[in-house]
Amino acid sequence: MAGLDLGPITTLVEGLILLDVVRFTSPAGGPPVFNPDTGQYEVPEGAVLYEGPGAVQPGSTSAVANIPVPNQPWVDETASNYRAYTPLSAPLAVRDTIVTVVQVHAGGDVSLIGRQWRANDPSQGGTLGVIRVTSLDQIQQTGGGA
Repeated sequence: MAGLDLGPITTLVEGLILLDVVRFTSPAGGPPVFNPDTGQYEVPEGAVLYEGPGAVQPGSTSAVANIPVPNQPWVDETASNYRAYTPLSAPLAVRDTIVTVVQVHAGGDVSLIGRQWRANDPSQGGTLGVIRVTSLDQIQQTGGGA
């Protein structure tokens, strides 16, 4: 019995979705550093694991995971639901991989350049996948960043 050939579908989906350039790096550790070019605080990056076609999009919901607890201070950090999309040829991201948008397509949202997210879990996979999906949480700005 012949298997399903997803090659043409993969090519179509990659051409429609993977329009930007994303970088996956291992976390280097240390506090965020202000980047005057982007005006944002950025988490120091370690070794580059992948840099190439990809996309970062909000997840199906933008849930805030903070629940106030009586007699406890309000937590500043919220959970953001985002997804990174990369080709199946990209390596699997591991938990805490840093994802940065490096370049956006013509007409894309240039405010995404330099923004960073952290992988919540290893990249998802499946036997019928056509692109790789990685769950992300946006790295919140500190120190007065936007």
